[in-house]
Amino acid sequence: MITAAALAALAAACAVGSWRFTKADWTPRAPRLAIILWQSLGVAWGLATTGAMLAYAVQPYDLGVLPGLIAFARGETPAAAWDPLHVLAMIAGLTALAVLVAVLLTAGVQALRARRRHRMLLALIAHDDPSIPGVRVLDHPGAAAYCVPGLRSQVVVSEGARKLLSQDELAAVLAHEAAHVRERHDLVLLPFAALRRALPWSKVVADAQAQVELLIEMAADDRARRYCSPRRLATALLRFGSAGAMPTPHGMLGVHVHNVMARVDRLVKPGPELAFSVRYGYLTLAVTLLTAAPALWFYQL
Repeated sequence: MITAAALAALAAACAVGSWRFTKADWTPRAPRLAIILWQSLGVAWGLATTGAMLAYAVQPYDLGVLPGLIAFARGETPAAAWDPLHVLAMIAGLTALAVLVAVLLTAGVQALRARRRHRMLLALIAHDDPSIPGVRVLDHPGAAAYCVPGLRSQVVVSEGARKLLSQDELAAVLAHEAAHVRERHDLVLLPFAALRRALPWSKVVADAQAQVELLIEMAADDRARRYCSPRRLATALLRFGSAGAMPTPHGMLGVHVHNVMARVDRLVKPGPELAFSVRYGYLTLAVTLLTAAPALWFYQL
């Protein structure tokens, strides 16, 4: 009973923390750290929510969540008698866990299929250009720049974008897209997109997904500024915003016109870095969240 209560308290704390986190003003100053904290909150909330129900369900075994589930699967007789509440908790917990796993797998499979189809399409309508090696050029008058993530990743730019941007601005945009590929930001977004499928009515989940989408753009901006002028990237974003960038294909990562000004302000007038003590505190919190929920699945309190 104590384990179930601890997991329920952790789930509630993660939900409240996520709501508070959507209003935090420090995240643009450390987007990678904020992404790690968002991921830890999501993992801890999922494990704690399902774990609380399952911990109560396996209480008659007097074991932890995972050992109790193993005993249940083996058909072992519990030490105490079952009652309708324990049965209901087992059904609810297993259903919630199955839904979370299913939506995650479904989102991943759909993204993989979309990328495979898009690669086949690019093979037909895009071409290489010696002036920008390693980049696929799309013959389209609209402004577009995006990446196709995966093991066979590609960076794509349209002819419209090449005409819109100067050489330095184009290099900055391509560095930004290459950063998405190297840091596998598609994998960062996948759990949040899956959670949005499972809980489409939740404003907290919608806000969390929007926050993470903005944070990965800022993280890619930070990596791109190692190789290009931040002002060139800022002016490129403004040009995309004024021209109206093409929608990024499903499953890809690309330039979005929303939140452009937030990114431009950050590039032109970067704020002070977070103090080391603050970074260490948030990182400690993330590690604690990532270890607390799994530990409560293994051990009985």
